[in-house]
Amino acid sequence: MKINGRGFAGRLASLLLFASAIAGCGSTDEKYVERPVEQLYNQAMDSLSRGDTAKAAKEFDEVERQHPYSVWATKSELMSAYAHYLGNKYDDAILAAERFKQLHPGNKDIAYAYYLIAISYYEQITDVGRDQKVTDLAMNSLQEVVRRFPNTEYARDAKLKIDLARDHLAGKEMEIGRYYLRRGEYVAAINRFRTVVEKYQTTSHTAEALERLTEAYLSLGIVDEAQTAAAVLGHNYPGSEWYLDSYALLTGKDLRPEENKGSWISRAWSSVF
Repeated sequence: MKINGRGFAGRLASLLLFASAIAGCGSTDEKYVERPVEQLYNQAMDSLSRGDTAKAAKEFDEVERQHPYSVWATKSELMSAYAHYLGNKYDDAILAAERFKQLHPGNKDIAYAYYLIAISYYEQITDVGRDQKVTDLAMNSLQEVVRRFPNTEYARDAKLKIDLARDHLAGKEMEIGRYYLRRGEYVAAINRFRTVVEKYQTTSHTAEALERLTEAYLSLGIVDEAQTAAAVLGHNYPGSEWYLDSYALLTGKDLRPEENKGSWISRAWSSVF
C-alpha cells in the first residue's frame, strides 16, 4: 500500500532547497553544451515544477557533471534524489541520497538525506502478507533519523511512521503464527506470538497474540501459561473479544485466568509497563 509521506517531504524540500534557486531562465535545448550553472540548475527546477521528475533528475545530475566543484552541484545531488523519490523511483532515490551522505557528511542538509532514505523505504511498505524486509529497512532508517536528529521536524515525523512500521512487522509475525496454529505446530506458533508480546506490545496485535497463546498453550497442556496469558489479557484488555475468547477456552476446561508472576508473559509485560 502507498503511505502518504510525500506532502511532508515536499514541503521540507521546498524549505531547504527550492528557496535557494538562482533566478534566471532555463533552456530547453537538449543538445549537450557546457552551460552556466545557473541555467542548468534552473532548467532542472523548471522540469521538477512541471512534474517531469525523470528529466529533472537527469538535469540535476548534469549540474554536478558540468560544475562538480560548485555549491550548486552539492544541492543538485540531493535534489536529484528528491526528484527520483517524487517519481516513485525509490531505489534510485535511496542510492542518490546514500551517495550524498557519503560525500557530504557535514552538510547542513544531511538530515534531509537520511529522512529521504527512510521515507523511500517507508512508502514501499506493502500488506502484511508479503515479505517484510522493506519494513525492517524502513524501521531501521526511521529510527536512525530519530537517533541522529532528535530535535528536528524529521524526527517528529519519523516517530509517527515508526508506529505503522512496527504494526506491519507484528502483523507478519501474527500471520505466520496463525498458520502454524492451524497446522497444529504449537511450539512454532508460540514462538511467533511470543515475539509480538515481547517486541511489539504497543501495536494493535497484542491482544490477539495473548489469546492465541492461551489457545496454543492449552493445546499443549501447559495450563499455567495458558492461564497467565488470559489473565494478562483480561487485565489489559478487559471486555475485548480476545479476552472473551480466552475466558471461554479456559472455562470450557473448568479453568480460570490466573497469572503466574514467574511466567515469561508476566515478565515481558512488566518490563514494558
